[in-house]
Amino acid sequence: ALSSAASDVYKRQMVYRMKIAGLERDLPICKVAEDLYIGAFVIFGDQELTVAAAGELLKIAPAYDYLITAEAKGIPLIHEMARQHGDRKYILARKGPKLYMTGVFESTVHSITTAKEQHLYLDTADAALMDGKRILIVDDVISTGESLSALENLVEKAGGTIVGRMAILAEGDAQDRGDILYLEKLPLFHADGTVRE
Repeated sequence: ALSSAASDVYKRQMVYRMKIAGLERDLPICKVAEDLYIGAFVIFGDQELTVAAAGELLKIAPAYDYLITAEAKGIPLIHEMARQHGDRKYILARKGPKLYMTGVFESTVHSITTAKEQHLYLDTADAALMDGKRILIVDDVISTGESLSALENLVEKAGGTIVGRMAILAEGDAQDRGDILYLEKLPLFHADGTVRE
């Protein structure tokens, strides 16, 4: 059980209720900057939403050979999309090089939810698979597009052809981009929890 102090904080947490892939969810509103708050969307642990969102995205997905996402929040989504689609493999860009990698391609990321510069790494074995293939980039939320740009850079270095960019939610300026397929719009918020226009 939550302690009374933790319970009070939980009760005071501002939330934004929205329908995603037919399911109602409350997104905690979290501070990013002085007057910039976001609705925190996390599919980790939400198996019902992950399955539903993957199915809805596949309905609008272009034809592809491989799916790719960045570590970590896109992993459950891409796994479920691959499972439903019957894909034997999907590709993951890692936040750090791993010992088992045969070599790495690297790209830099500046994310709205991460304070410091990050890097994405792709195993050269996965890069070889993507060469000349149709690649569909997937993420849970697309906001500033920084993570998306880093993934695009990796796909291009590997010789893949980007056939689409998909997310469950598009936040802020990403909603106006014509090159992103998504299920719902996620607004940005003021400190009092009201939606920024």
